Order: sequence, then structure tokens, then C-alpha cells
Amino acid sequence: MSKQDFAHRLMAWQAAHGRHDLPWQRTRDPYRVWLSEIMLQQTQVGTVIPYYLRFLERFPQLADLAAAPQEAVLGLWSGLGYYARARNLHKAAQTVMAEHGGQFPQQAEMIARLPGIGRSTAAAIAAFCFGERVPILDGNVKRVLCRAFGVEGFPGERAVEQRLWALAEDLLPATGVGRYIQAQMDLGATVCTRTRPACTRCPLAGDCMALRDGRTAELPAARPRKAPPRRSVEVAVVRAGDAVLLERRPAAGIWGGLLALPEADAAGAAAWAARRFGVADGRALPALTHTFTHFVLEIRPWLVDLPAPPALAADGALRWQALDALDEAPLPTPVRTILQGLRRP
Repeated sequence: MSKQDFAHRLMAWQAAHGRHDLPWQRTRDPYRVWLSEIMLQQTQVGTVIPYYLRFLERFPQLADLAAAPQEAVLGLWSGLGYYARARNLHKAAQTVMAEHGGQFPQQAEMIARLPGIGRSTAAAIAAFCFGERVPILDGNVKRVLCRAFGVEGFPGERAVEQRLWALAEDLLPATGVGRYIQAQMDLGATVCTRTRPACTRCPLAGDCMALRDGRTAELPAARPRKAPPRRSVEVAVVRAGDAVLLERRPAAGIWGGLLALPEADAAGAAAWAARRFGVADGRALPALTHTFTHFVLEIRPWLVDLPAPPALAADGALRWQALDALDEAPLPTPVRTILQGLRRP
């Protein structure tokens, strides 16, 4: 299969069978395309669409995002996960305003220098918005290339990834790069899926090496697996009337910049609450488990009730949050789950 034939088949298929009505396909505004690309990392389209629309309703222009407080950005991102994406989105918007006069860079090489934007995302923005002839290599494209051309090895390994980049570069059509890249994305998302690919609907089926050899379940090769480590933490759920005590997480690390329940030290949440508020009574709430990319966290909440919210240091990380104002608070998903159970009917 020649590279011209590969591109022609994909583009013809996309015109007839691809996706054409996603919100971010109706614009060449780099802000909107960039937002969609960041939200779609590690997240399904159906999940992203309502977040995308709410985000643009609140921050319709890049300048609006740059001027917003980080807490407001994280609040709209709450529940979407991978919160470093939101922090970097905010930083990048501020960088565009401060260093580029509010004009989004047009070359992939320059776009990739912004916080949180890698080579593939930068290329997608440059191709879709400015017509630059550059390849992308997201998860969908890796899967299509590995199967169509029988590329062995885990795509996350440096040598395999370099081979895929070279292949992606070589396959670029002379014109219509935006349609071509959209075709690759659509094929991987709707036909050449990770499990149970719809090979009978694929425009590449006649020359696909994985299909020919009966290896669609093997390619691309999976990441070498090992059991993720497990961690456990006790958190204090301090309720005072209709408010709950939350703590701003450090900018670095998990849930950076979000509001979370205070974590106890080795003595436990009951001892922490007794030292801080002089209250020894309390009870355990049901534990819950949250899976991160590289580990599994067991969260064990300890509920303490106070008659009224005590004063807190104005410059500290602790704050009282009204239980009826949680919707836009920047909360990690498991913390939101715990607090939803505290709301009064």
C-alpha cells in the first residue's frame, strides 16, 4: 500500500463515514481546537462534550481564560480528571497573552513550547487551524499505524515511537492535511478500536497486516504489565453546621491546586481532629478506592461534627466550604463523592 493510496483511502472514508458534527469541528479558532485536544487526552468524546461547552460558556475567549483565577478553572474541570491538564491550560493561556500578544502561535514547533502541549497536540492544532503539513501521533493514530503496517513493540517505548513518527511523517499527503488527520482520528475512534475493531468497515482492510495475520488483538503491543502499588490514607471530614473543612492541595503532586479533605498523619484522622479542634467523638465513613495512572489509593474518611465553624488563619491552606455550594468547587472526584453524602435532603 503506497503512502498516496493510504491517505486517499482514509480521506475518502472520512468524507463519507467520519465524524462531522463535533462542537470543535465547526471552527478553526485555535483556542477552541486546543481546548478540545487537551480535554480529549485520556477522556472519551461523550464525556468531554458537556465539559467543553460549559468551559466555553464561562471562558468564551482565550483572554477570559488567562484572566480567570485558577480555582475557577479547576472548578469547571472538576470530575474530568488529570488536573494537570487544567493547570497547564491556564498557564498556557497566560503565556499566550504575555509573550505572544494574545495571538496563538501558528507553527507546531512554537505551539509545542507552551505549557502542557506536546508534539502531537501542537501538530493537530497547527494542521486544523493553520494548515501546516505536520503529522500527529495520538493513541488512535498509533493503533491504526501499528495494525496497518504490522509495527511490533509497545508504542510507548522510545524506539517504537520514533519508528511510528517516521512512518506518520512519510504518510502525510501533499494537500488536505487537516482532513487526513481527522480521518486518522475518526478511524481509530470508531472503527479501528482497541477492542473488537470493526474491520469489515475499514477502508484499509484489504492491506492491513494485523487483519491479514489474525493479530488485531495483539497489535499494538500492550504496555508491560505489573500490579500497581496500593496506598492508603485517612482523611478528616470536619462538618460544622452546613459547612465542611477543606484544604488547598499543593500545586505539585496529585490533585494539585484542588480543594481536598485534610489528610491525617500516622496517628490517624481522629487524633488529628482532637488536636486541632479538641473533639474526640467521631465515626468512620465508608472507605472508597480511587485508581490513578500509576497507583491505587484507598481513602478512609473519619467524620467529626462541630457546633459551629471555628475561625481559621486567613493565610493558611484550610477553609470552610458551604455544602450547598459544591457544584463549581474544584474538588477531586472521590472527595466530591464523600461530600455529596453529607448534604442534607
